[in-house]
Amino acid sequence: MLLTCPLTKELVSWMRGHESSVFSISVHASGKYAITTSSDTAQLWDLDTFQRKRKLNIRQSVGIQKVFFLPLSNTILSCFKDNSIFAWECDTLFCKYQLPAPPESSSILYKVFAVTRDGRILAAGGKSNHLHLWCLEARQLFRIIQMPTKVRAIRHLEFLPDSFDAGSNQVLGVLSQDGIMRFINIQTCKLLFEIGSLNEGISSSAISPHGRYIASIMEDGSLNIYSVQALTQEINKPPPPLVKVIEDLPKNKLSSSDLKRKVTSGRVQQPAKSRESKIQTRILKQDLTGDFESKKNELPDGLNKKRLQILLKGYGEYPTKYSTLIDKGTHVAFLNLQKKYPIKSRKLLRVLQRTLSALAHWSVIFSDTPYLPLLAFPFVKLFQNNQLICFEVIATLIINWCQHWFEYFPNPPINILSMIENVLAFHDTELLQHFIDHDITSQLYAWPLLETVFSEVLTREEWLKLFDNIFSNHPSFLLMTVVAYNMCSRVPLLNCNLKDDFEFFFHHRNNLDINVVIRQVYHLMETTPTDIHPDSMLNVFVALTKGQYPVFNQYPKFIVDYQTQERERIRNDELDYLRERQTVEDMQAKVDQQRVEDEAWYQKQELLRKAEETRREMLLQEEEKMIQQRQRLAAVKRELKVKEMHLQDAARRRFLKLQQDQQEMELRRLDDEIGRKVYMRDREIAATARELEMRQLELESQKRLYEKNLTENQEAVAKEMRADADAYRQKVDLEEHMFHKLIEAGETQSQKTQKVIKENLAKAEQACLNTDWQIQSLHKQKCDDLQRNKCYQEVAKLLRENRRKEIEIINAMVEEEAKKWKEAEGKEFCLRSAKKASALSDASRKWFLKQEINAAVEHAENPCHKEEPRFQNEQEDSSCLPRTSQLNDSSEMDPSTQISLNRRAVEWDTTGQNLIKKVRNLRQRLAAQARHRCQTAHLLAA
Repeated sequence: MLLTCPLTKELVSWMRGHESSVFSISVHASGKYAITTSSDTAQLWDLDTFQRKRKLNIRQSVGIQKVFFLPLSNTILSCFKDNSIFAWECDTLFCKYQLPAPPESSSILYKVFAVTRDGRILAAGGKSNHLHLWCLEARQLFRIIQMPTKVRAIRHLEFLPDSFDAGSNQVLGVLSQDGIMRFINIQTCKLLFEIGSLNEGISSSAISPHGRYIASIMEDGSLNIYSVQALTQEINKPPPPLVKVIEDLPKNKLSSSDLKRKVTSGRVQQPAKSRESKIQTRILKQDLTGDFESKKNELPDGLNKKRLQILLKGYGEYPTKYSTLIDKGTHVAFLNLQKKYPIKSRKLLRVLQRTLSALAHWSVIFSDTPYLPLLAFPFVKLFQNNQLICFEVIATLIINWCQHWFEYFPNPPINILSMIENVLAFHDTELLQHFIDHDITSQLYAWPLLETVFSEVLTREEWLKLFDNIFSNHPSFLLMTVVAYNMCSRVPLLNCNLKDDFEFFFHHRNNLDINVVIRQVYHLMETTPTDIHPDSMLNVFVALTKGQYPVFNQYPKFIVDYQTQERERIRNDELDYLRERQTVEDMQAKVDQQRVEDEAWYQKQELLRKAEETRREMLLQEEEKMIQQRQRLAAVKRELKVKEMHLQDAARRRFLKLQQDQQEMELRRLDDEIGRKVYMRDREIAATARELEMRQLELESQKRLYEKNLTENQEAVAKEMRADADAYRQKVDLEEHMFHKLIEAGETQSQKTQKVIKENLAKAEQACLNTDWQIQSLHKQKCDDLQRNKCYQEVAKLLRENRRKEIEIINAMVEEEAKKWKEAEGKEFCLRSAKKASALSDASRKWFLKQEINAAVEHAENPCHKEEPRFQNEQEDSSCLPRTSQLNDSSEMDPSTQISLNRRAVEWDTTGQNLIKKVRNLRQRLAAQARHRCQTAHLLAA
């Protein structure tokens, strides 16, 4: 399916999915979705994305007739070829309901369908002259219309839009097989008009959205456009008033013969029906009373049909807001109507408010009537789409059926209630006595029914049926209805004993047949005596006056005026009171605010004072805590100082020990490093020597292989040359033998010469052969020499590289040797110094001990001898010691340090000796390796 833009005529989308041709397209009212239908499937499309949303698959035996959206709703209606019709929810695609099968007496195969604008009525037709009208709300077939006999099949159905039917279209266009499109009223079953003829048949037809024009494609290919206004005068006319005035016939009235000519009654022919089927069937008859209707619908007093048509053509509809009562706006009494009567529908609330305001502007008493909303609500709900009719119906009801209701205002109408009570006392004394025994007055069993006009106790259908009878009879019929309702409900009422039960009964729906009540009302109207009959006290029906509405003053004006004045005074007093109260409240609010601010200020000051005292106490406590903390800190500092001294001493000792351990570890690491390097050098030297030996062996084997190959080549060449020489000699011998045989008869001298020449030639040839052999031998030798020279150069290059590396190694070892010798000399010097210092220390100690021993001996021998000269002599003797000893003694080393130095000196001496031995061994190995390499080089050179 291709979708193009009507303005640019460009392709918008190509929606695929149908295998057969599409014969129906239905678009949703929002323009978001579309349904395409073919014979085998129906598909739901999203027009925003042009993507398929859902697909309806069916069996091949059941084909699709049509699938389309219902107007102004989210319901999809699918019609199949087996006459089954299903309704689906558009969003969820949930099956809402299925229409039942039509009766067998009028069963047809549906081909064409049409739906009213409000989506309530479905018309279906096919190969028959019957039309089926379905009520989609009740989901049942409510009418079968039989077309004229010349109609055998219906090809197209379409409802004609009307501006005054609120979408419930009443005119249906039916295109039959004869090419004529007939327009009928589905309620009256009248044929209004038709287009097309047998000679100029219609192929297809379409109606404009406003119902003004009909476009038809004729069978000859021409296009005809019809004006609906010119075709009929009953289309788009305003609805007739509910209240009509019976007037006398004019002087030029129609004769009976003229009426018989223009109006044909025609019996209604009903087809045979089964007992289960109660569907109304009507036969269409052409309306032959057009002239009479046109004369009857002429409007007097300045307005006629032509002027109304001009007005309708200009505005599209008749004006509904012409009343000055509507222009006055919402009445003050009904500004807050929604608070007292909360209605869910905003539209219904606005219509009710507007209607009540118009009534209040019409008569002042209605602004104070408390039950007026209850009285007007059922009519507002019924005529919510036409407020003018609603207002006039309520006004007519008040003028005629509410007579004498307001004479005792603001009290209920005692006179009306007395009429009802008198009638009830006459017809049902027991029930009235029951009411009296339980203190139930007419204000409880009659007034609730009147003020709500039975809307609380009846359903919509029952209420409409009742008021059809009320509006068709004398105004007393309403009062008789109250009596009949009580009498028909006497059984449950006689069983009631509590006042609450009676109130509940007259304010709620009851199980009561309205038809019985209506029959009872007619019975009461006929059997009630004249003296108590309400019709003797009520006036007959009076219509609303023309031009302007009548003045309604059937109420105690002084009471209403007094109430109005009192209400106005009360309203003014209330306004003054509200203003004063607002002023007082503002002043009180300011005083309260000031008082609150003062209290808050005093509380804040008190809190600040308490906070200050609390903080002073906290400061004192904090100072005491601080003093205690300072004392504790001082003690802790002393302890920490002591611990710090101990830790420093321990750290110093650990540091000295760590230094000693680190030095020992460094010495061990150096020893390990020297040993590792020496080991690595030994391994490298041994590996180099093994590589040289392997290379020498390889050279020897190559040399022997070359000599062997050379010998074998020389032998092969010599053998080949000898074989060639032998062959050549054999050939020469053979040729000489043959030549000798040929020249046997030659001369002897010639033979000698030839022999000499041959000998010389043989020698020359032998010399050439020897020369060639030598040349070849020399060439081969030269090639072998070049190859050998190349090998020798490679070997020499490798040897030079090895010698360079060896020289680098030897230089590194020599440098390392020099460093080690230098280090060893320094260590030997330190060792000698340490030995000298040790010897001097030993000598000093021995001398000191010796002096002490001598002094002790002398003291033992001569106790009275003075010590001072001896000490001076000691000083003099000690001054004769070497300076090194003096310095050593003056240093006064720690004994542990002295022991460590002595041990380290011994270790240095041992390490130095070992190092000297290792270096000497290394020198010997290097010299032996050098000699070996020289010998190898000489061998290679040789």
